[in-house]
Amino acid sequence: MKALRCNSYGPVSNAVVEDLPDPVPGAGEVLVDVAAAALNFPDVLIMADLYQWHVDVPYTPGSEYAGIISAVGPDVTTLAVGDRVMGSSMLGAFAEKVISKASGVTKLADNVELRSAAAFSVAYRTSQHALRSFAKVQAGEWVLVLGAAGGVGMAAVELATLMGAKVIAAASSSEKLAVCAERGAVATVNYLTEDLKTRVKEITGTGADVVIDPVGGPYAEAALRATAWGGRFVVVGFADGEIPKIPLNLVLLKGVIITGFTMEGFGRHQADDNERDTKELMEWFNSGQISPLISASFPLERGAEALQLMADRKAIGKILIEP
Repeated sequence: MKALRCNSYGPVSNAVVEDLPDPVPGAGEVLVDVAAAALNFPDVLIMADLYQWHVDVPYTPGSEYAGIISAVGPDVTTLAVGDRVMGSSMLGAFAEKVISKASGVTKLADNVELRSAAAFSVAYRTSQHALRSFAKVQAGEWVLVLGAAGGVGMAAVELATLMGAKVIAAASSSEKLAVCAERGAVATVNYLTEDLKTRVKEITGTGADVVIDPVGGPYAEAALRATAWGGRFVVVGFADGEIPKIPLNLVLLKGVIITGFTMEGFGRHQADDNERDTKELMEWFNSGQISPLISASFPLERGAEALQLMADRKAIGKILIEP
């Protein structure tokens, strides 16, 4: 099979397509022929060895995908060859085939398009958990989403709107903000040309009830200052590459709650909440109430180009690689 490989840490332009032996599923595993795989910003950070977790080279990047099962290992009874599935893992998705634990893939309804499924799992599950289990968003509340045009941000805009919240989308260009408005945001802030704290206070009157921050960097503190008394600030990631240092006196003065999570930790420590969130999310997805925005698609041979688009922060919604 062909796979996009990272053989050394550095810029995403280092990624190359190589031929590898076809993997064989072991006990409790399935082999999936990848129809499409979606990019996430951690893919870029891992390749530069700047992520929270270190990955040894060489490896195949890519953390979410959808496709058709072509082989099953011993003891797999819940899935069969020919099943359409989506899955997520830390590595391995940017290839023609990927091995997964049977428990790591989800069987898809017949009406769900594989391309949409590939772009769905990571961003929407992250946003759903952030909004539902950590921010505990209520209808009518003001939700400020940073990096709102990215995969996680766009999902947060859509899901918070579905939950009845009033969304303020913050992003770095009028083009990105226009798309956020189309997806449900009732107000927008360009944090390159506007003062984030001032504009949020002007829009809301009292400040944001919730902040969803998948970006980090210099706008995290401004967003925290823009919260209302008792606001909830959910740390989702650091796509900016800079982990912000928050003055704790702001927490004291504003009565704000700062929280965060990783997908692995949440699933392990809050299994019941994870199951509830995922069930609700899949019902919305299968019924067509939510759908990822796919802005670009590349063949595997142009995988480095796709990753560069992500690294340059030009992505709106999700970018796919289709082997």
